[in-house]
Amino acid sequence: MQRVLSQAGVASRRACEALIEEGRVEVNGRVVTRLPVFVDVSSDRIRVDGKVVSASERKLYVMLNKPARTVTTARDEPGLDRRTVFDLVDHPSGIRLFPVGRLDFETMGLLLLTNDGEMANALTHPRYGLAKTYRAIVRGRLSDDDVESIERGIYLADRKEGRSTGASRTARVQVEIIKRDRDRTTLQITLKEGRNRQVRRMLASIGYPIKKLERVAIGPLRLKGIARGAWRELSRDELRTLRRLLRSRDAGLRGPKPGRDTVDTRRSRMTHP
Repeated sequence: MQRVLSQAGVASRRACEALIEEGRVEVNGRVVTRLPVFVDVSSDRIRVDGKVVSASERKLYVMLNKPARTVTTARDEPGLDRRTVFDLVDHPSGIRLFPVGRLDFETMGLLLLTNDGEMANALTHPRYGLAKTYRAIVRGRLSDDDVESIERGIYLADRKEGRSTGASRTARVQVEIIKRDRDRTTLQITLKEGRNRQVRRMLASIGYPIKKLERVAIGPLRLKGIARGAWRELSRDELRTLRRLLRSRDAGLRGPKPGRDTVDTRRSRMTHP
């Protein structure tokens, strides 16, 4: 089921699993809440939040320049009435989009929205290691020693289902100092992990709380030419470059095909258990 929903552009596979478990998916009029669920797209009628899922929608890719104080969800928490990214993105096609990853309430900048679940999964999956670049303004004058500490990795608490499960060091990041003043520093950080509020937590842990944070790039995509709160579709060249990068990463993860100078270890394991 989650694969069918993802290919239909409902959300990424992991997000679709959550939709099923939350009871927001119906198959032939019956709510399903437990995985696995198997469906036949040629005969089963599938609805998400009451809307029929169609496997034939054209794929859309939207870049939003997210403003601060905006929630990266379709619906805010009960009792709150904050602006969401979907209050800003009203595509004339009416096709249902979903955000690729999240930016927290105060963080601004580049956010992708799409109905292509397979691409969203590739863009957010840790195994692809897609770089994300942020520009931050912090309180205080960041020293060279502190820059080295951030680049080597900072120990942050690991959390699962709202509970701490220990701590681990962040992967190496790239840090570039843009400007140092007496009481604040502007810097650029590029990382390949996706921990919750990672940039804010890393800098706060060494005594430099963030005053302003903006995401300026995701892989080859750069945030430029879009006013705060505005959006546009990705250009043909941007989409082609992004797909080429993901294909090359995917090929690298699969490894070389067996040939005269390589050994097919899969076949070896089957014939010699």
